[in-house]
Amino acid sequence: MEKMEKNNQLNTKENMMQLVFFASALVSVLAVIAICLFLLMRGIPAISEIGLKNFLFNQKWAPTNTPPTFGILSMIVGSLYVTAGAIIIGVPIGIMCAIFLAEFCPISIYKIVKPSVNLLAGIPSIIYGFFGMEIVVPYVREMIGGNGYSILSASIILGIMILPTIITISESSIRAVPKSYMEASLGIGATREESIFKVVVPAAKSGILTSIILGIGRAVGETMAVVMVAGGAVMPLEKIALLKPIRTLTANIVTEMSYASGLHTESLIATGVVLFVFIIILNTALSLIKTKTKN
Repeated sequence: MEKMEKNNQLNTKENMMQLVFFASALVSVLAVIAICLFLLMRGIPAISEIGLKNFLFNQKWAPTNTPPTFGILSMIVGSLYVTAGAIIIGVPIGIMCAIFLAEFCPISIYKIVKPSVNLLAGIPSIIYGFFGMEIVVPYVREMIGGNGYSILSASIILGIMILPTIITISESSIRAVPKSYMEASLGIGATREESIFKVVVPAAKSGILTSIILGIGRAVGETMAVVMVAGGAVMPLEKIALLKPIRTLTANIVTEMSYASGLHTESLIATGVVLFVFIIILNTALSLIKTKTKN
């Protein structure tokens, strides 16, 4: 009887924990569904009123004109430019740092570098923005040209901001590669460096690609730091250049939402729909990469 009571108590606890876990998962799913519904219900009507082609492929954003114009093409291009710059700066540094930490770093140095990387991930974006305004922008202005508030400055800041994501995930992926791969490569006469770059790193490519895609997602969605260093100007496509100020999609939303009303507000939410679709594309690409790598 005592055993039966204990078993019943265990079963009751297990059932309760299953309900807790199910409820937690359900909250996450419901939150995603709620966000999707909000964006679609508020954004799609605005896109329909403005016109999808006019909204996506018109360069002119002038909500205060009569009649108002809502075109986000220049901001889409600006977001792509800034993200591409962040990838060019952050990805090589991040992957090389991950390889160093996983394969070459002495323990004494690792104890300093690894916490520093973790701390880099915890710094608020507005602090990165202040750093960009006080250090990066003046440096770009004095050493390269322009007024400093530019695509280049924003790319440098975002390149630094995506480093923790790339380094942490890439390092974990490299460490997860079985030691037998390295031993087999060394056994057939390859050097340590050749074994790492030709055997270990390719074996960890799924995790490294995951880190890159997550880093891209961070760069695309960053707002505060970009607002502070990119300049915030809506430039025609023919005038977009590395040292020119730019406005990204996220910066446009946060800059104008406080005073927007009516169709202006709806168009900003529609801009969020475009960002949301872009993130879905990134996540889909990540899933396809993982599936392809497993196969």
